[in-house]
Amino acid sequence: MDTWLILLFNSIIFFFVALVITRFMKKKTLSAATPFDFISYAVIAIIITLISLNIITNIYFGLLSLAVWAVMPIVLDYASMKSKWIYNTINGKERVLIKDGKVMEDNLSKERLTGQEFLQLLRSKKVFNLANVEFAVMETTGDINVSLKADKNPVTSYDLGKKVARKTEPQTVILDGNILNEGLTNSGLNKGWLTSELENKGVALENVFIGQVDSSGDLYVDLFDDLIEVPKTQIKEMLYASLEKTQADLMTFSLDTNNKVAKAMYLNDAEKLKKVLEKLEPYLLR
Repeated sequence: MDTWLILLFNSIIFFFVALVITRFMKKKTLSAATPFDFISYAVIAIIITLISLNIITNIYFGLLSLAVWAVMPIVLDYASMKSKWIYNTINGKERVLIKDGKVMEDNLSKERLTGQEFLQLLRSKKVFNLANVEFAVMETTGDINVSLKADKNPVTSYDLGKKVARKTEPQTVILDGNILNEGLTNSGLNKGWLTSELENKGVALENVFIGQVDSSGDLYVDLFDDLIEVPKTQIKEMLYASLEKTQADLMTFSLDTNNKVAKAMYLNDAEKLKKVLEKLEPYLLR
C-alpha cells in the first residue's frame, strides 16, 4: 500500500480515536486544567500524531502506550472521587495566601510566587487595594479566589432587606428575522404578543437579528442595522409611577376632606396601595 494511503487511513482512524478519548476524559476548560492534565493531553496528542504519521512502526506498541495514557487519567479521576488523599496526591492542595487580612509569606514562597506576581493575580480579580482583602486562596489550578472584608463587599439587595424577582433563563424568540416558536412557548407567549411588541417599538420582524424575552417579560431586540436606535419601552415603570400617583392622590384627598369617614377611608386605601407597591417594586423596577 502506498505511504500516503497509510497516512490517510491512520489519520482518519485516529481522528475518531481522539474524539472518543476526549469524550470519556473529564470535562475541563484550559484555565481549570492542572499541570498533570496538560501533560496527559500533550502525551496523548503526541502518541496519536506519531502513529498517524507512521513514525511508530509497530502499531501495537503505539496502541498500548495510547491506552495507558488514555485510561489511567480516567481511572485516577474516579479514584479521586472516592479518596481525598488520592485527589491531593494528583492535583495538590489549595494554599491560603491571605488570612485575616495578613499575607502568608511562607505560603507565597512555597508556591514560588513573587510579591509582584501576587499583586498581579489580585488585580486579575479586580482587587487593587491589598487592605481590602480578608482571605485569599490559591486553587490547585493556579487560579486565585479572593474574599473581601465585610465592609468592602458590594451591597446586595439582601443587605438592604429588599426582595428581588427571581430570574429565569432568557428565551430567544427571534433569530435572523425568523420567529422561534419554541422560545415563545417556553415564555408562555404567542405570536400575537410578539407582533404587538414589535409594533410598539416601531420595528419590522425582518429587520431583527436577535430578539430575546427576559424573565420579566421584556422584549430586547438587536437589529441588523446598528445605526437604528430602538426605543426602550417603559411599560412597567409607567405602571409603577401611575400606582404611586394614585397612592399620593389618596393621601391628598385624606388631607383635603373634613369628613372623618372619608378621611379614614382614603387613609386606609392609601396604606393598602402602599403595601401593594412594596410587593410590586421588585417586579416593576428592576
